[in-house]
Amino acid sequence: MKKFSLMLLTTVAFLAAPGSAQSLSPTKTYTEEWVYRVKLGHQDEWWQIFQRYQVPELDALKKTGDVVSYSIYRANLHTDEAARWDYRIIVIFKDFATVGALIPREEQLLKTLFPDVAARKAGEMRRWDLTLNHWDLPIVEVEPHG
Repeated sequence: MKKFSLMLLTTVAFLAAPGSAQSLSPTKTYTEEWVYRVKLGHQDEWWQIFQRYQVPELDALKKTGDVVSYSIYRANLHTDEAARWDYRIIVIFKDFATVGALIPREEQLLKTLFPDVAARKAGEMRRWDLTLNHWDLPIVEVEPHG
């Protein structure tokens, strides 16, 4: 699956940004926001596929301690098409190094969770076919008084 590989590319780009290295302390959690915009009329189908494959993977990573927590948000009102998003997932990883360490372990984890590799790949392919836009954003909480 491309998820963590995409996260690594995002992370590398983030590291190149001025001032970003200070916020990636190895002892602090690392937070990413995954944003998805889905073809109109297919949000329910997309969500069912996400629940089938991504949620169990996130749950498994939470059990191992690699993911501290995650939250999923769905848009509740509408906006213009250019600004529209359908789902946002906030994932808090144990630390920055964890993201890179997950990449070589991910395929084995997925085979354990979903022994029918062909069905998983077909389901995920369908989810990506329904995805119009997707981006991963490394985000940092800002202390309002600091």
